[in-house]
Amino acid sequence: MNLKSTYSEQELVALLQERNEKAFGYLYDNYSGALYGIVNSIVTDKEIANDVLQNVFVNIWRKIELYDATKGRLFTWMLNIARNAAIDEVRSKGFRDSQKNQSLSENADFAGAVTAPAIDDVGLKKVLTKLKGELRVLVDMSYFQGFTHEEISKALNIPLGTVKTRIRSALIQLRTMI
Repeated sequence: MNLKSTYSEQELVALLQERNEKAFGYLYDNYSGALYGIVNSIVTDKEIANDVLQNVFVNIWRKIELYDATKGRLFTWMLNIARNAAIDEVRSKGFRDSQKNQSLSENADFAGAVTAPAIDDVGLKKVLTKLKGELRVLVDMSYFQGFTHEEISKALNIPLGTVKTRIRSALIQLRTMI
């Protein structure tokens, strides 16, 4: 099968599920920049961010059968894999230990990226402002700051079920706005 210049999402997924390496090359060429931007907004060390990005694409290759088009777009699925991998890296003991050996100025840059990544990079700032304040805070904490639902529940003193329900409600509202 020849490599086309563009694929529909459906064609690309079908080829990836058939383990077509040219389609995977196309996927990497067209999506690695955006996914790297997500990873690098969480893991600011460029070398580590590149390693995380490579692991993200390995995971995409291994798990492409798990992609379900009825639950969202391919890019959203990949974005979640990238974001989760970056958060896992930041939380890892090896990463924290490597940060201890850096100078204060490098650690200051790192701390700012983890606690307040720029929402503009993802392009949702205007859309998020349309959500009610409490929903906006929950989405920000969960998707941009990397808190788990349990951590949000404890931090805001809200029952876990309520946190999950509100985040789901916020995502449904965001989906209608986009």
